[in-house]
Amino acid sequence: MTTTTPSLSLAILSRAPDAYSTRRLAQAAVDRGHRVRVMDTLRFGIDLSEDTPDLQYRGRSLPEFDAVIPRIGTSITFFGLAVVRQFEQMDIHTLNSSTAIANSRDKLRANQILARHNIGLPPTTFVRNRNDVLPAIERVGGAPVVIKLLEGTQGIGVILAPDTTVAGAVIETLQSTRQNVLIQKFIAESKGRDVRALVVGDQVVAAMRRVAKGDEFRSNVHRGGSTELVELDEEYRSVAVRAAQIMGLRVAGVDMLESEHGPLVMEVNSSPGLEGIEGATGLDIAGAIIDHLTLHVAFPEIDVRQQLSVSANYGVAELTLNAGASLLETTSTVGELRERDITVLTLHRGHTVIPNPKDSRELLEDDRLLCFGNLQVMRDLVPERRRRRRRTTVQPLQSAR
Repeated sequence: MTTTTPSLSLAILSRAPDAYSTRRLAQAAVDRGHRVRVMDTLRFGIDLSEDTPDLQYRGRSLPEFDAVIPRIGTSITFFGLAVVRQFEQMDIHTLNSSTAIANSRDKLRANQILARHNIGLPPTTFVRNRNDVLPAIERVGGAPVVIKLLEGTQGIGVILAPDTTVAGAVIETLQSTRQNVLIQKFIAESKGRDVRALVVGDQVVAAMRRVAKGDEFRSNVHRGGSTELVELDEEYRSVAVRAAQIMGLRVAGVDMLESEHGPLVMEVNSSPGLEGIEGATGLDIAGAIIDHLTLHVAFPEIDVRQQLSVSANYGVAELTLNAGASLLETTSTVGELRERDITVLTLHRGHTVIPNPKDSRELLEDDRLLCFGNLQVMRDLVPERRRRRRRTTVQPLQSAR
């Protein structure tokens, strides 16, 4: 039996209708029989005066759309995210959610999220007081260091400081103009190269290596870097997919350095450009994105905690099965938790994610469980928080393995 894909009405939010990525996405949608409209993000009006959420476009009522593809530039992040959030409140599917885009745009927030989930990162620190700058540089291993503006893009706002004196002066200058910066270890073995993996859903659909031009250490194509096709091994592919999913992005460009310790994630981009990677690989990546969107359009973005916490004394929580946890002493399977009015939505075991685990699934030490159920019961199962050990020495480079 042949299944036909229904024709959809799609909106692409973009201030640059002639940009390569926008044109390719629009054409890929049309080629698949969908109706598509490119809309200037800044021409929307958010209508909060009625009983139900609504949007205006150029002062008129918004047409009906099945799904939205946000291409939000960094210069309009605040307003663009507000528009995407309103689409979500109207139960219209968005390719990437407003929360995921917001998290990825803030480099500090993105690093905080990824570090918590053991994704390999270049050693990174963030300080505000000038007296803390030199100790921070030492914590990441000393100069040379890379200094990054939190909201820079396309290599803009990324500076290589060859020694501590230069690094301190650059950071002090940027902070004096109220710029927030990250301090990162310079990964010398990457030699001005990085890898961009294009993640769609749960797989890497294309990858390229970007090589900096001449003495330039930034490999961005916009800085004159060249691109070449690269075949990623399983470790790099796994890290790229995990990084995108941890950030909550359905489509992402994951930039990684090739270090002695394996892949180190530099950035997870929520609006990756398609020109360089389609040119390097010859693949129809825009088509893969539209195909993914088509499969998931029936499932608009929802705030799980918001939706599942409407019943008194019920909500969503994460349980970690640390050594000695009372839960391990009284419960051995997922089914036994269900008998205690707790449903396990997802089980995280090391780097493996097990959605909707069966009742027979055995629970092991160090498992992390995303659960919905009686909050009082779950509260009684939460183990005592471990005290954080104070670090007295500079930590070695975090391994991505």
